[in-house]
Order: sequence, then C-alpha cells, then structure tokens
Amino acid sequence: MATALVALSRWGLRCHMAGNVGDDEFGRKITVSLDAEGVDTSGIIVRNGYSSQFAFIVSEEKGGRRTIFWQRPTGKPLQPNELDLAVLKRSRILHTDGLFVEAALFACRQAREAGIPVIVDGGTLREGMLDIARFSDCFIASETFSRSLGADPVESCRILAGLGVNFAGVTLGANGYIALVNNRIIRKPAYPSRAIDTTGCGDVFHAGVIYGLVRGWTAEKCLDCGAWAAALVSAKTGGRSGIPTRQELQDRNALS
Repeated sequence: MATALVALSRWGLRCHMAGNVGDDEFGRKITVSLDAEGVDTSGIIVRNGYSSQFAFIVSEEKGGRRTIFWQRPTGKPLQPNELDLAVLKRSRILHTDGLFVEAALFACRQAREAGIPVIVDGGTLREGMLDIARFSDCFIASETFSRSLGADPVESCRILAGLGVNFAGVTLGANGYIALVNNRIIRKPAYPSRAIDTTGCGDVFHAGVIYGLVRGWTAEKCLDCGAWAAALVSAKTGGRSGIPTRQELQDRNALS
C-alpha cells in the first residue's frame, strides 16, 4: 500500500495513508520515508510500546526470485473510529489491501455511500477479503489469491464479478495479467523486462491502474499503464527505485 502511494505521489496525485506503526525505529523510518515522498501521514496512528510490521527481502538477480522475512505488527489493528472520514469523503478513490479488515470494511462502506470508487489490492485471501470485494469497484488479485480461491485466473475474475465487482483482475507476474471488465475478458502478456527484483511490482501495477482511473482512462489503458510501470520496477533493486518518473509517465501516455 505504501509503495503504491509513493508512486502516485511522485506522479502528482495527493495521497493520504491510514494505518498504524509502533513507536520503534521501523515505525519512524516508515513515517519519515512517506513524509519525504509527499504522502500525507496524518492518518498513521502510533501505538506506543508496540513494534511495527517490517520485512527484509532477499532478491536473486538471476530470475528475479525473492525471499521475504517479515514480522507482523504487535499493536492493536487500526480501528474504524481512527479513520479521518473528512479526508475519505473528499477523496477521488479509496485504495485498500484489507489488512485491517474491520477498518477497511467500514471505509469501503463509507466510500460506497459517498460514491467514491473502491480499489482493492487482493494480495492474500485473508478473512473478510470477499466481504470487502462486495463493496469494491475494482479488485485486482495476485496469482496466490486466485489459487486460494481454488480457481484459475479467469474463473477467479468471474467469482469476483459475481460479488458485484465490475473491474476484476489477476496479475500473473511474468505471464502478464487477466481481467474481466463489464463481462469482457482482457488478457495481455507482461512487458519485456530483465527482472532482477520483483519487490513492489504488484504495488506499482495497482498505482498505474489507479492513476488511469483518476484520469478517466479505459480499463485497457489503465491495465497497460500498470503493467508497464511494474516492468520498470522489476529491472531495479528495491520496490521504489524503478518507479517511472512523472515525466516518463506523461511522455509515454502522450504517445499511447
């Protein structure tokens, strides 16, 4: 979620982050890094006496494989009453990964009532994710999420569509993506890339789709933007170093 907001902020969109961290060094690093990128961190709650979620990622340059070591946060999950509804209700899009399911569901309901599109990053099939799908306009799942549904990517899109999602998709890494938009299948291969680190690719794919939706692009153009940006991220180490610049994004889309 944080990396998606960093990309959108670099591309000129104002972003607000809601979540929580501990009062440890990782929590300070998380907040400082987002502040430096221009993301509004006033929605990040600090849990005193608790540890932040953090991860260490080992990537193998040959083939872009990676191993993630991570620790869950120890503090109380973000609560619905800790969300800034004034910020939510003047936003153009709500983006959630459903990590804090109670707060996420509350935010999705509030956004739906206010006519604000809800975009979901379905990385893992956690408790409540399918409930969140029922309030979403665009739900893009990972291949792992799709497998957890016990379905192939096309059928996974159909399952999501059956929950009311108009724009459902599954990212397939090097094999591209599949989407079902208003009962129409869109299937595209990935952009060619010498992948050395796939960290952040899914996050920036979502950022590309969100950027396109804010600009009023077609579903095809939104997905293409996400795939293009994700390919650039995979060619550099770290989830944010390969994010295309705002100028690169504008130059590319001026030609498309």
